[in-house]
Amino acid sequence: MEPINLSRLVRRMPWPESQEARNSGLVEREWLVTNGLGGYASGTIAGACTRRYHGLLIAALPAPLGRQMMLNYLSERLRLPDDKVIQIGAAEHDKSALELHGVEHLQEFRLEAGLPVWRYQVDDHIFEKRVLLPHQQNTVHIGYRLVAGVGPLRLQLRPALHFRGHDDLPSPMDSGAYTVKTIGDRYEISRGPGAPTLRLQLHGQAAAFTLESADLPSFFYRVEKSRGYPAVADLWSPGYFRVDLTPEQSATLVASTEAWEIIQALLPEEVLDAERERRRRLLAIAHPAARAGFGAELVLAADQFVIRPEGRVEDAARAHAAGDVARTVIAGYHWFTDWGRDTMISLPGLTLATGRSHEASSILRTFAHRLRDGLLPNLFPEGSKEGLYHTADATLWFFQAIARYVNTTGDRDLLRFMLPRLKDVVAHHVRGTDFGIGVDADDGLLKQGAPGYQLTWMDAKVGDWVVTPRRGKAVEINALWYNALCLLENWLREEGEESSAQSLAAQAGKARQSFNRRFWYEKGGYLFDVVDGESGDDPACRPNQIFTMALPHAILDRERWQPVLEVVRARLLTPVGLRSLAPDDANYKPKYFGDLRSRDAAYHQGTVWAWLIGPFIDAWLKVHPRDFASARKFLAAFENHLDEACLGSISEIFDAEAPFTPRGCIAQAWSVAEVLRCWVETTEQSQV
Repeated sequence: MEPINLSRLVRRMPWPESQEARNSGLVEREWLVTNGLGGYASGTIAGACTRRYHGLLIAALPAPLGRQMMLNYLSERLRLPDDKVIQIGAAEHDKSALELHGVEHLQEFRLEAGLPVWRYQVDDHIFEKRVLLPHQQNTVHIGYRLVAGVGPLRLQLRPALHFRGHDDLPSPMDSGAYTVKTIGDRYEISRGPGAPTLRLQLHGQAAAFTLESADLPSFFYRVEKSRGYPAVADLWSPGYFRVDLTPEQSATLVASTEAWEIIQALLPEEVLDAERERRRRLLAIAHPAARAGFGAELVLAADQFVIRPEGRVEDAARAHAAGDVARTVIAGYHWFTDWGRDTMISLPGLTLATGRSHEASSILRTFAHRLRDGLLPNLFPEGSKEGLYHTADATLWFFQAIARYVNTTGDRDLLRFMLPRLKDVVAHHVRGTDFGIGVDADDGLLKQGAPGYQLTWMDAKVGDWVVTPRRGKAVEINALWYNALCLLENWLREEGEESSAQSLAAQAGKARQSFNRRFWYEKGGYLFDVVDGESGDDPACRPNQIFTMALPHAILDRERWQPVLEVVRARLLTPVGLRSLAPDDANYKPKYFGDLRSRDAAYHQGTVWAWLIGPFIDAWLKVHPRDFASARKFLAAFENHLDEACLGSISEIFDAEAPFTPRGCIAQAWSVAEVLRCWVETTEQSQV
């Protein structure tokens, strides 16, 4: 195997010719670094904080705290040997004009093996800045080095703070006073009992701190304003650091909520070397098709979502007692936590395509212990130890995730651990469980629905308004149900439980026969989205029908695969995924924008979802078994997308029409996972 060369894995932000276009791109594009706990640092390339979620240290802390904004912003000033002073990094204060300080000096932004680097030039001086979070620490390192020119350059850094939950809306500073404690060259900032402590230390030549507390001009978060949220927040600064940059001596500001012995265990240069080595190992264990180029970038993007659930002590204790480590999946940055559905859909791409099968096993076991009344948790709210269970499909995706895991690893021990739990899931569904989820004894189809709840993946809700309730017998729910029954039947047969297997086979056969009789919409030449719904059978043309042939055990009769695939391709396929509703529907919304109600009204009413490219490609290869070249072409636009929105990752959603503007979360687990899975699988199959 050829050694992994990280120096080849560099993505440079496209650099427009005009300053105006460059400034726009620098404010609209974002970066993201994560820590394997759910914590992160993120912002715009320009440095402006345009979201409440932008900050240099968002720490992931045990419940009930959850993720906390600990270091919001860093004002950076540079004094040259000739006493010329410049400020770098953009800021926007209280609805004033955006201040793009020093942007004219920014010459390049790049990702080195996924890690962000800014390069500035002032006269003959070239210096670089980089941000990284040590793995599984609530710590950030912000490093500076002089690449060219004669030093020293005097760097002044003023931290700006407003400790709060990262989801909390921007607001004026409340009355709670901050306390600053000095321990030699180390500084601790706290605010009230029970609140976390921020620890700061500056490494470098002539490093010093001046205590000069100040209330800073109110920050204005333009993206929050556009989304209909409060957008003005007050920040406070304890003072400022200063340090000299020379060609021989770099500087690093370390901010952390960890104990000092952890923070100081490694020098900044050792932390950087360790992180580079960790990333090299991630690529070395990944599928051969994902060790270089686009595939390798997706492997590193995938790593951002696989985390240790820091806030749930019980999960960690249970895993440790069994000699394991608890793992879960963050559904998307910045605001999602771990969701059952997203985790199970994402698991093959995030862990199996990346060679991280041990972590896949940990994720499956972690969620298996959370099964209740035959249901997997829908999500774990921020800062909560307990899950919410209002989902009809997460549990059925659990079967599919286990199947992909077992097929990849051959791990029969995990399968045997799961079998009693999976049998219990089916039993609960057959006799009926929470939220109206249960099998209709007359036709064997799975129904679901409860007032005020949205139980499928199309789950937008504003107040009491469930935008797409889909109560009744939903098309993909029954495709997943049939697939789960067939998987469990085969596993039980392999384990010698023939009687139980035969019972499942009969249940699956009844569901399949009823499905093909009930779901075919003759007038449209495709499948109803829901039958026996609140308003009868729903003929809305949606992507959910693709699962009826994409899953390993297809519930749809083979002679209807081609017409359904062609309808989906013609009416729903875009370069970046599938539309959630066909354009000729009266409820179709071409753009996802505005306040929460406007956005959620469009969320599943036309908006494109990137993750759906995965099941579309699965279906395509079932209908066109040798057409790997076409399957690969469906992924082509995603490589260019790595230069948009969040550099190096894939967005949650896109507008339904050109130019398919990225929207929603800037980095989404199942978007990255399904593109990576299909990239690997189409490469692997094309070489057979």
